Amino acid sequence: MITTRTAKQCGQADFGWLQARYTFSFGHYFDPDLLGYASLRVLNQEVLAPGAAFQPRTYPKVDILNLILDGEAEYRDSEGNHIRVKSGEALLLSTQQGCSYSEHNASKDKSLTRMQLWLDACPERENPLIQKITLSGDKRQLIASPDGQQNSLVLRQQVWLHYVNLKAGEQEEFQLHGPRAYLQSIHGSFHAQTGAQEKAHMTCGDGAFIKDEAHLTLVADTDLEGLLVDLPV
Repeated sequence: MITTRTAKQCGQADFGWLQARYTFSFGHYFDPDLLGYASLRVLNQEVLAPGAAFQPRTYPKVDILNLILDGEAEYRDSEGNHIRVKSGEALLLSTQQGCSYSEHNASKDKSLTRMQLWLDACPERENPLIQKITLSGDKRQLIASPDGQQNSLVLRQQVWLHYVNLKAGEQEEFQLHGPRAYLQSIHGSFHAQTGAQEKAHMTCGDGAFIKDEAHLTLVADTDLEGLLVDLPV
């Protein structure tokens, strides 16, 4: 089953220095039916104005994945760690109790556009505090997984996160690990098709809940950039 959630249905925010679209309840945007999906707590696409910053704050025990779509960001924590991440790279922060984290747009004249996901972390698992990966530009790339397979980022959760980059007319098939997944279009339009031949059309900014499907095929109508979050538990 595929249940789409269009970009227009998502929560919206415009604070001047920050423009945001929220898939799930976040900040001022609250929907009791959309508090997350399996271990996926947050999926936001946000644009920070030149020089804008999120001030230091603490988090629950989550893995925070930041996918930089345009611009360059700098991240710091209260332990003295800091790192810069630019367009075409993804950063994974493993939040720790008592540690605060900040983020700011490293450019004074260019906006920063990024997608951010929070995934619940298993209490008994640990991983590197800061990890970074470069997007390969391949049709599909496993960018995060529980065990770091295929040189992916290591998560503290049973989740497999794929970056998809298809040209118009191309297609790619995925075998899912369990009954749930979430699909997010970043740029472009495509059709998602399940093994039961159910189809859904999605375009820029749209998402979809995938339930009780073992296989998923994506067919690009235009050049496509997207994420598939495989959430078996």
